[in-house]
This record gives sequence, C-alpha cells and structure tokens, in this order.
Amino acid sequence: MSTPFTPNRRSFMSVLTSLAGLTALHVTGTEAAAQAPAGAQNWDLSWIDGLKGKHKQVFDMADSDPASEPPPLRLPRNYMDGFRDVYTQSFPDIQTVVGISGRAFNVNASDRLWEKYALGERSKITDPVTGKPSIRNLYLDDPTLGVKALQARGTIFWQCNIALNGVAQQLATARKLPLAEVRADLIAGMNPGVKLVPSHVMALGLVQERGATYVKI
Repeated sequence: MSTPFTPNRRSFMSVLTSLAGLTALHVTGTEAAAQAPAGAQNWDLSWIDGLKGKHKQVFDMADSDPASEPPPLRLPRNYMDGFRDVYTQSFPDIQTVVGISGRAFNVNASDRLWEKYALGERSKITDPVTGKPSIRNLYLDDPTLGVKALQARGTIFWQCNIALNGVAQQLATARKLPLAEVRADLIAGMNPGVKLVPSHVMALGLVQERGATYVKI
C-alpha cells in the first residue's frame, strides 16, 4: 500500500514561494497589458484609413540609397505621370505612399537637421553647388522628383520609428548628447507632413490591407 504524502515545513515553504512568484508574474503581466493600449493611442495612424483612391501604390524605401542613380524617387513620379497621361487621373483617385526606413532617413530630414547633424558628411553626400558635404536636404526641391513636388501631388511620406531610434542613438553617441534629446529633435525636425509609424513593416502591411500595391525602390 502506498504511503500518503505528508508535506514537511520545507516543502510547504517552497510551495508558498512558487505561488508568490506566479502571483507576481500575473500582476506584472496584467499591469503591462493594461498599459499597452494607452501607449498605442499615442500613434495617429488615421491617415491610413484615408487611402481610398481607385489606384494606390506604396514604395518601400527601406535602406535604399536616396543618392543612387537613377534617383529612386522617380518611381512614384512615373506612377502618377502614367495615370495622368493615359487616364487623365490624379489625386485623390491616384494615391502614392513612400515608406522611409534605414539610411533613407535623410529624405525625411529638414535642412536644419542636415546642417546641425552634418548628415551630408555622415552619409558622404556632396552638394553639387558647393562641392562640399551637403548641409541641406538635396531631395526636397527638385521640380519633378523632389519631396515637395511629390507631396503637392498627394504623396505621403512616412518615417519608421524603429529606424529613427537607431539614427538618434548613433548621433547621440557621436556627439555625446542625451538620447531622448536627440530623438525629440529629429522628430521635430522632419519635413512637414511626414507620418511617424511604429514600424516600417507594420505600416507596409496596413497600407496593403487597404488595397495599395507594392514596389521596392
């Protein structure tokens, strides 16, 4: 006949300790879950629901070199030109989105950021006017390929927050500045109209769920 189990004081305390640990994990997990929705509400992704044009395309500019030849930003321009010339359609029937991540951050940075953080020198981008490392955003003002020209035709530019954090960390380390200070400065110094998204791949999925076709540039 089997002997009934009689817990001694040591085993009893072990059980209590395990239960206390499980309770702490449950409380911590519950608190984290309760805090998650509050953080999520800080992200304004309502513009994604506005993608209701008949034809929509997202241009994935993750880690692309914006200074390469031919210029990557020719593709959203060509897409819009095609619909204009063939079907006489334009925004809001035709909608384009350029997703920026990785080293393509420079496209979304204002002239102030280019000068303050020497982005031209950092990325080895020479200003053709001065022949020196650029202290201005060379991708802004081209009359057909520039960010402003594309925005005037309805193009939305986004910036991946994860990639921005990486840029902020690199600049903060190089200049011995507080990371939070540099990150806030980068966000404040992005071009007008740029949408900050939690992650590049998340935003790619969301806009495709709204019917946008995909092109890697």
